Amino acid sequence: APPPRIYTRTGDSGFSSTFTGERRPKGDRLFEALGATDELSSAIGLAGEFSSEKGHTFVGQLHKVQCMLQDVGSNLATPLSSAREAHLKRTSFSEQPVLELERWIDSYSEQLPPLRAFILPVGQFLLSQSGGRSSAALHFCRAVCRRAERCVVPLVQAGEADPNVAKYLNRLSDYLFVLARYAAMKEGKEEKIYIKPEP
Repeated sequence: APPPRIYTRTGDSGFSSTFTGERRPKGDRLFEALGATDELSSAIGLAGEFSSEKGHTFVGQLHKVQCMLQDVGSNLATPLSSAREAHLKRTSFSEQPVLELERWIDSYSEQLPPLRAFILPVGQFLLSQSGGRSSAALHFCRAVCRRAERCVVPLVQAGEADPNVAKYLNRLSDYLFVLARYAAMKEGKEEKIYIKPEP
């Protein structure tokens, strides 16, 4: 038998399906949220590769976050307005992952020097010999995470997604920020701070 095709052609008309079987336009805010979450997971995968090259011990946490983002996507793809009990059992999202992120944030924050200025998140990325790629990639993840959260909040406010999903993304951006600082510290890379330009 021939291998299954990767393309289905079911979205050629500009519509796609939710897990509950609804057909919605691809521009629907639900698919915007799903796309942003998928992009975030891909960015975290890239940051994980850079961090693995440097031997960082938090790479396992990043992989776990990617798995949790799959669960976030399942919850988003199951609008509460059309979900049946069987759907809800499979796609509910608890507060436990939020609390786990908070524990991780506290653990890394205790090891970091106090923050006294705005940190510039880029610049280090292109310095291939600087050892700053992990930190810069994590800062990029943080920015993508903020966008994903902005896409998800309206769904939560409309009663279409679990509030814990928005909470998770909110804590995740804090975790990624702290982790970016931690990576820079562990690699002996000085953080670049904002300096007001001369008038």
